[in-house]
Amino acid sequence: MLEIRRADERGYADHGWLRSYHSFSFAEYHDPRHMGFGALRVINEDRVAPQAGFGTHGHRDMEIVSYVISGALAHKDSMGNGSTMQAGDVQRMSAGSGVLHSEFNASATDLVHFLQIWIHPAAAGGTPGYEQRHFAADSKRGRLCCIVAPDGADGALRIGQDARIHAGLFDGDESARLPLAAGRLGYVHVVRGTLRVDGHALAAGDALKLRAEPQVTLEAGNDAEVLVFDLPG
Repeated sequence: MLEIRRADERGYADHGWLRSYHSFSFAEYHDPRHMGFGALRVINEDRVAPQAGFGTHGHRDMEIVSYVISGALAHKDSMGNGSTMQAGDVQRMSAGSGVLHSEFNASATDLVHFLQIWIHPAAAGGTPGYEQRHFAADSKRGRLCCIVAPDGADGALRIGQDARIHAGLFDGDESARLPLAAGRLGYVHVVRGTLRVDGHALAAGDALKLRAEPQVTLEAGNDAEVLVFDLPG
């Protein structure tokens, strides 16, 4: 079963300093038809104004992945981590039993554009954790590069759930296929550009949900950047 969710069907919030599109119910946006997909709970596409950001706030029992598209995102947390992420950088913060953090646009002139992704962990509680890594464009060109995985294999960030996130860049004749095991869910989110996914034309912000499908096929990209989630059913 395939289900398309177009970009303009998402929730939207404009706070002045923050413009955010919500793929699933979040904050004041509530739609009982879109509360998550399997273990995937949140995909927020955020654009934060220069020198603005999210003040210190808390999370628990959630795997939080930040994927920077453009600009510079500064991060600090109660575990003592501090960094500035740029395009190609991916961060995983396991909130576990509880963590405080803040996110801030480190530029005085440019927006920061990033995806904030929440995934339910396999087990509640536990010690909070943090990882960050840069994934160069070459590692994603014309293929799906695993950036998040439960075992952290091949340099992926480790996550406390049987879920994987793959990132890819596609143009022209470049294509890729990702097998989905029986009982698994697939979710495709187009970050930018356009491409065809399982025969369907998708553009930036569009998503495709897959249930009981044997694979995901990506092709005919035009400056396309895409995330593909392999999720427990």
